[in-house]
Amino acid sequence: KHPDVKALNFMHSNVTFSELFENIKIVAAALDKLGIKKGDHVLIAMPNCPQGVYAFYAVNYIGAISHMIHPLSAEKEILFYIKDSKCKLVLTINGFYKKFIGPVTEGKVEHFVLADLKDALGPVMKIGYQLTTGRKIQKIPADSKAIMRKDFIKNAKGHEAKRVDGDKDDTAVVLYSGGTTGTSKGIALTNYNFNALAGQILATNPMFKVGDKMLAAMPLFHGFGLGVCVHSFLAAGGGSVLVPRFTPDSYSKLVVKLRCNFIAGVPTLYEALTRTKVMNHADLSCLKGVFSGGDSLSIELKKKFDAFLKERKATIQIREGYGTTECVTASCLTPLTQAKEGSIGIPFPDTYYRIVEPNTEKELPYGEEGEIVLAGPTVMKEYTNHPEETKATLHKDKDGIIWLHTGDLGIMDKDGFIYFKGRIKRLIITSGYNVYPAQLENIIEKHKAVQMSCVIGVPDTYKMHRVKAFIMLKKGFEACEELKKEILEHCKLYIPKYAMPKELEFRNELPKTLVGKVAYRVLE
Repeated sequence: KHPDVKALNFMHSNVTFSELFENIKIVAAALDKLGIKKGDHVLIAMPNCPQGVYAFYAVNYIGAISHMIHPLSAEKEILFYIKDSKCKLVLTINGFYKKFIGPVTEGKVEHFVLADLKDALGPVMKIGYQLTTGRKIQKIPADSKAIMRKDFIKNAKGHEAKRVDGDKDDTAVVLYSGGTTGTSKGIALTNYNFNALAGQILATNPMFKVGDKMLAAMPLFHGFGLGVCVHSFLAAGGGSVLVPRFTPDSYSKLVVKLRCNFIAGVPTLYEALTRTKVMNHADLSCLKGVFSGGDSLSIELKKKFDAFLKERKATIQIREGYGTTECVTASCLTPLTQAKEGSIGIPFPDTYYRIVEPNTEKELPYGEEGEIVLAGPTVMKEYTNHPEETKATLHKDKDGIIWLHTGDLGIMDKDGFIYFKGRIKRLIITSGYNVYPAQLENIIEKHKAVQMSCVIGVPDTYKMHRVKAFIMLKKGFEACEELKKEILEHCKLYIPKYAMPKELEFRNELPKTLVGKVAYRVLE
């Protein structure tokens, strides 16, 4: 509908919708030429950049399935994702070659493609990139099985891929969630899930106009980043301003310089924006929507940021939402014209919320605290390769409606507004990322010196929580700084940077519950 509208902006280079579709077809042809077909799996580990967006849609174009993962994942994690997805192709950027080549080789992946971020830049930015970041990137060995994206595209010149008409219930994307049981789970999301979300975002934001810009700093492997900041905006004819690496200063400059209309992020981002010099005298009258999700927005931070917006000529307030990756991302949002203090809003159109007695189907009256369960068009298909966990999370009622048990506690008032109250499942949220203590404990306990461990979240004014691990050593090992360093080095192989413990504390004993489990609440 809008071929000349700017669909993507990346480091001040623009891509129109006609160019976007052309690039999607080019990548689809290259995938098809390699023999990737309907139902095959492709692992994408990319920062927010055009090549990542093209790949995501090109995989869908030919009916294959994208597995989106954090490009900063630890090596052992990458190997897990490769084996779990049974992927035929891995795409990442050349700067991550060294970390990916081992898992790609061990996982016997057929094709390994490396993109170069400079290929998406304009002439001036390209020179600047080459003189700074580009210089630090090691050359790929001549005998490597990796192929540069340029050659991957070139090898399919003149070839065309036929677009596969997928079914609405076909799995389109797998996003990964850490597990409360200690293992990551792939969340299978369908074509319908993503397109329904785009419809909901448009319905809850009637002030949106074609060509409006969303500042997309939330990552492509995150439901919020992929589902809201990229897919929903592109589906509606808006543009995504792709931010490959977040810093409060660079983010602030983009909001001001490009006059972005919508911004979405975690509370940490908004806390950081209030501290940047760039924002001191900024004119934010361009903003139509400011959304917070991924973690609880405190009443104090909401008041502070609303005042911050008003002082800078914005006519709107921050709107808090709530969601889980099991329903792509947000499924509940503060309405445009009515907010209630401490509330996460009301369900999206066609989405229904109930508050039930935890781990049951028994609905509770208004005002009583219980588990949040929800039903709607964005609810996942399943956890891949985990039928038992799927069964425990998705429950079909007598009317055939499937309800997703979130593991979160909340209250619904008589007006249908929802209030998030806490979590049933053990979970730490740091800078908007979910960190599962059980997963980290499994990793720490693989170290030869560790008898037992317990991981908790410690309140932090900026990150909301930082990760801390308590460790009880096996007999014969002595607590010392050297051993601390050794355990942290072991953790780096398995744990991504954002989830790494910031503190280790050795204890002779760890407190126990009556049934003999570690009493993590005592340590908290």
